[in-house]
Amino acid sequence: MTLQDAGQGRRPRTAHVVFVAAACVLALIFAGLGIWQMQRRAWKLDLIARVEARIHAPPAAAPGPAEWGRLGAADEYRRVALRGRYLAVPEMLTMAVTERGPGFWVLAAFRTDAGFTVLVNRGFLPEERRGPDERRKVAGEAASPIGLLRLSEPGGGFLRANDPAAGRWYSRDVVQIAQAQGVGEVAPYFVDADAVSEPGPLPQGGMTQVSFRNTHLVYALTWFCLALMSAGAAAYVIRGKADETQSA
Repeated sequence: MTLQDAGQGRRPRTAHVVFVAAACVLALIFAGLGIWQMQRRAWKLDLIARVEARIHAPPAAAPGPAEWGRLGAADEYRRVALRGRYLAVPEMLTMAVTERGPGFWVLAAFRTDAGFTVLVNRGFLPEERRGPDERRKVAGEAASPIGLLRLSEPGGGFLRANDPAAGRWYSRDVVQIAQAQGVGEVAPYFVDADAVSEPGPLPQGGMTQVSFRNTHLVYALTWFCLALMSAGAAAYVIRGKADETQSA
């Protein structure tokens, strides 16, 4: 056997080793991604269960200033009750996309009997009916709205920053909106009024998105299938090489 023949024999063996190693690495990566998706699925199912429990629980008093510093994701979608009066300041419209199409959320400043101010999302307005005469007036009105606690959405929407000067709001940033309304310090959350508090016709309350997309199992199965395919390819090459060795 010449040196050239030996070199040619080593090259296929090297290619096989590289292919098998790459396939094994890919199998491990795909399996890890599948496990991660299963963990995400467990988290999503727990979130759905917790939200379902919260939205059907009896309403509790809305958190006051003493509790604001402790609020976090675990408090979202709590059912809360307010009692007080809507302030006579302009309502702010923030962009919304709902099952009824594009439009706006109506954010109104509310002064509670406990002495703090909170923004109330009165509900949804269709895009073509944004005018102030299209919705029921509540400025200065005493009310007791009930709804879901939602944390502030600072900054704006995806690739779009809020523009208070132009009156363009892409998120429900309670600090910015309160500043634009001139109401001073405000709770770090807003309340999505329910359909009883804001029965419509406009704005229409009770339209909080409380269903969550859960496709993690599909993704997990996809990753696991890719892991099996990669492992199978590696096994096929190893077996083929073993058969060649035995034949030789």
